[in-house]
Amino acid sequence: MIELDGVPELVDPVMVAAFEGWNDAGDAASTAVAHLDREWKGEVFAALDAEDYYDFQVNRPTVYLEGGLRKITWPTTRLSVVRVGGEKPRDLVLVRGIEPSMRWRSFCNELLGFAHELGVEMVVILGALLGDTPHTRPVPVSGITSDTDLARTMDLEETRYEGPTGIVGILQEACTHAGVPAVSLWAAVPHYVSQPPNPKATLALLNRLEDLIGLRIPQGELAEDARAWQLGVDQLAAEDSEVAEYVQSLEEARDTAELPEASGEAIAREFERYLRRRDGDPGQGPGSHASESGEGPPYLRDTPGGRRRPQKPPRGGPDTGKGPEQGPGPERGSGRGPDAGPDGDTGSEDDEGPAGPAGPAED
Repeated sequence: MIELDGVPELVDPVMVAAFEGWNDAGDAASTAVAHLDREWKGEVFAALDAEDYYDFQVNRPTVYLEGGLRKITWPTTRLSVVRVGGEKPRDLVLVRGIEPSMRWRSFCNELLGFAHELGVEMVVILGALLGDTPHTRPVPVSGITSDTDLARTMDLEETRYEGPTGIVGILQEACTHAGVPAVSLWAAVPHYVSQPPNPKATLALLNRLEDLIGLRIPQGELAEDARAWQLGVDQLAAEDSEVAEYVQSLEEARDTAELPEASGEAIAREFERYLRRRDGDPGQGPGSHASESGEGPPYLRDTPGGRRRPQKPPRGGPDTGKGPEQGPGPERGSGRGPDAGPDGDTGSEDDEGPAGPAGPAED
């Protein structure tokens, strides 16, 4: 029995979920939910029992010191509520955790129990996959649903994927069977620069979520971080002629494929988003802030000399996912598909999340 006596009645609530691991290339999806929680000052009201869903040899607890006392943080999934005021208020239930190691059906049923008790009207699940997309172009974000009516009214695709899936696919299917409208948003992350974080992909997911739920989401430092990320990758790719040539080939393929789209609905959507932000939509809520430092984001400073080189494409062409269920790899950020086989110890002592994101799998 789920009791939520401490949670106030919510206004038109939407549940937004993301899970670290297989469905989270570049940590783009989990970072998006963390951004919502931080910008709108979310209040945690529940956490699932880690003993029920996680293998602690795969997702190890961490020890830290607080006031001289040793404490333990267990891997889990937490739920928080954010209240978004304004002219058209709407509350969000944020779900952020690690892809569970076991008992996936019970895991999804528990989340749906919370959704039912809170009166959630729709579930939006965020994911990110590795794909053949150039870092110099806008991040492709696919909206997928199993609901025919949602597909028609919200300009979404109906899932046709067959193959291995992750918790994103399982949760969406559970929502469908429970009669809860559900949408998955997938961002494509360049496979040749898959290391987290990827603020450009995170920002693209939030922009698409903004359009889907009708709320203006404060960007905080994300826009600045995305520009710094692209500049850093530009500089590193320019130093390697093989990578630069490969990126150019991806650009040409992308531009050719999207030429009709570039002059139509895509431009209209971007213009509408610009007008909303210029007019100061009341849904922004508290917590937005500008960058406090002129330094670039940490992903450009985590190696000697402060630079991280993009991964070179394989000589025979990339072996990456072509769509949202391509299946991510076992190693966090590796970009290898499920058929490639693991190439690292997923049970290492410093594993903080599940065995890696790489391209997902979800409808």
